[in-house]
Amino acid sequence: MHIGLTVSDIDVSVDFYSNLLGLNYEGNVVMEGPETDILFNKKGCKVKLAYLNGSNLVSAPPIELIQFSSEKCEKSQSSLTKTSISEVCFRVDDIDASYKELSEKGIEFLSAPQFFDFSKQGFGKSKAVYFKDPDGIILELLEVIK
Repeated sequence: MHIGLTVSDIDVSVDFYSNLLGLNYEGNVVMEGPETDILFNKKGCKVKLAYLNGSNLVSAPPIELIQFSSEKCEKSQSSLTKTSISEVCFRVDDIDASYKELSEKGIEFLSAPQFFDFSKQGFGKSKAVYFKDPDGIILELLEVIK
């Protein structure tokens, strides 16, 4: 199980997710041939894949980065209000420290971290903030407050 993200430049994205977010880079593969054409429903398809997993900095689902090298990547404007995967959430122990560290590294945030109390609805308290990766894909940091 993993979350796949289509990116425009796999090297830039691997650098972002591993060096800035601290995910562990596990390796990469290139897919091409008749099976790949059938799987992606594209003739002459060539795909680069890179795999990353959680780290000591963030608790994260495994991430699969996908770059179609057989055709130009069309960047779309990510939006929390469009039907799609709206964001990938990374759990952190100290959201304010993570926000400060990533802001200093030039990460674009949509806001500062915000506090939420959903105790009355049975979900507890948390702090959250959204930010963007190099392709503008929306990501989230979440701290669960005990």
